[in-house]
Amino acid sequence: MRRTPLFLIASTATLGLVLTGCAATDESATDDVSTGSTASGDEVSSDSDDSASYDGDATVEEIMADNEDVGDTDAAADAEVVDITLDGGTASSDAEGVEVDGSTVTITQEGAYRISGTLDDGQIVVAAPEDAQVRLILDDADITSSTGSAISVEEADDVVIELADGSDNHVADAESYADTGEDAPNAAIYSTADLGITGTGALTVEGNANDGITSKDGLVIDSGDITVTAVDDGVRGKDQLVVLDGTLTVTAGGDGLKADNEDDADRGYVYLAGGTVDVTAGADGIDAAQDALIDGATVTVVAGGGHEESVADDASAKGVKAGIALVIGSGTVTVDAADDALHSDGLVAVPGGDVTVASGDDGVHADGNLNLEGGNVTVTASYEGLEGSDILIADGDIDLTSTDDAINAALTADDAVEQQARADGSGGGYGTEEVGDFSFIVTGGTILVDAEGDGLDSNGSIDIQGGEIVVAGPTTDGEAPMDANGTFTISGGDLLAYGSSGMASAPDLDSEQVSVFFLLDAAQASGSTAELVSSDGTVLATFDATRDFQSVVWSGDDLTEGDHVTLVVDGTEVATATAGDYEEGEATGGAGGPGEMPGGGAPGGEMPQV
Repeated sequence: MRRTPLFLIASTATLGLVLTGCAATDESATDDVSTGSTASGDEVSSDSDDSASYDGDATVEEIMADNEDVGDTDAAADAEVVDITLDGGTASSDAEGVEVDGSTVTITQEGAYRISGTLDDGQIVVAAPEDAQVRLILDDADITSSTGSAISVEEADDVVIELADGSDNHVADAESYADTGEDAPNAAIYSTADLGITGTGALTVEGNANDGITSKDGLVIDSGDITVTAVDDGVRGKDQLVVLDGTLTVTAGGDGLKADNEDDADRGYVYLAGGTVDVTAGADGIDAAQDALIDGATVTVVAGGGHEESVADDASAKGVKAGIALVIGSGTVTVDAADDALHSDGLVAVPGGDVTVASGDDGVHADGNLNLEGGNVTVTASYEGLEGSDILIADGDIDLTSTDDAINAALTADDAVEQQARADGSGGGYGTEEVGDFSFIVTGGTILVDAEGDGLDSNGSIDIQGGEIVVAGPTTDGEAPMDANGTFTISGGDLLAYGSSGMASAPDLDSEQVSVFFLLDAAQASGSTAELVSSDGTVLATFDATRDFQSVVWSGDDLTEGDHVTLVVDGTEVATATAGDYEEGEATGGAGGPGEMPGGGAPGGEMPQV
């Protein structure tokens, strides 16, 4: 559930963000406010030289077009089915392609095999020709091994496990394996070939030594009700791990879902295209060496015990992690992670879907671009809400809560450490107001920020072209509601920011859209109701303060340069400021006149958190 809006309009409004119109101080009326959203595919840019541009094509479809095709579950679907009956310590079958040696059942030919009964201590082994198509139909099968994998595919082209309609199946491996070589099987269900799982039955997998389900090639889950517990990784497909439908519940001591091919650019991806996926992991919930893609699935992840837990320096407990791109196109994603909730070493894009995360570190982190273009993103708890080198918000409802910066366009933590090390040797560096090649751009959407650190922070530029933005910023003077080391421009949209005054700043005076900036002699209390009233009595904006505040910035298309705007708090006129009449180093608005405004940025030589 979204929290109460910070910025109020009449009760009939649906967005709950902006109050504008032609109302006197004792009346209120509202006009519709355009979100200014930009559809995917339209160019988004800034006039600022140090702002980034983005062509809007980071969709799941675009990313998948460059990846290896998703496998299927059609192997031997039309083959005549033969039976294998398990019976305690042995098995029986009349099929020519089945060999039984004690409690080991080996399938040597392609075809479809129905497996039923109980194997107390044995294995199903597939050792067929390298071009064989093999289908294993589990029909109330219970397979346990005390020496290795319960199901092991040594050789085949494609193998599919079908869960028979109405069946309840169980497989469990040994707690320790007789063969511990580097290339030896290491999962309750292990395959060297492409593996698929389909059918409408149920399957419970116990990975007692290491992984639950592992394919050294690709793994596609088409349907079924699958429950996996594992000492280490839950479900792993080296080249691809794809869930198309069904229900997948994973509890893992290591990573929950994993694709770990780092060598081939078109592989090593996790793609959740449908179904319900519920992951509880001691390490990363979803870990893709290349791309992590969610488009239609309902995904719930708890990683590392959740956001209230801590992570060792040499450990990773991220919710969803990608080496190249993390894209959420549609679906519902809920993450509670001790580390970053959503993390990519490259791009994060959310063109759709509903995302709710809580993090012990960053809510959403991208080493490269972070683009929110239509999805709804709620960060309920974080150190920093959104972090990336270049951040674009083009559409959607964004709701951020952070104990440090809510939105931070900056260096990654590792880069910052390296730069600070260089600065320590030269007497300057990251802690100065140096302008970096970073940008935060808003063209549409609604953004609610509740930050104990900087609300909007860019070590480069801030460029607001549209949208509706509310920042309830910090109460300490070492942080600011908004902070840009480079240019800070606004050309459209509605912006309200309030919080502490010590480092407060406002958009550049040469912006296309005018702003008004108040610095107050005394802090106003959280819980108070504030109005911004133009000289003709029009109520420009009203907000219920969720934090103490001593500065207020407002910009909207109803604001006129030179207008004398009065800040009214709980019915009392507190200060008056002139729209567009503040200069670098000072702003009008204190009850006694202009108030001095310290420069933005961190003190020289001191490195801010990134």
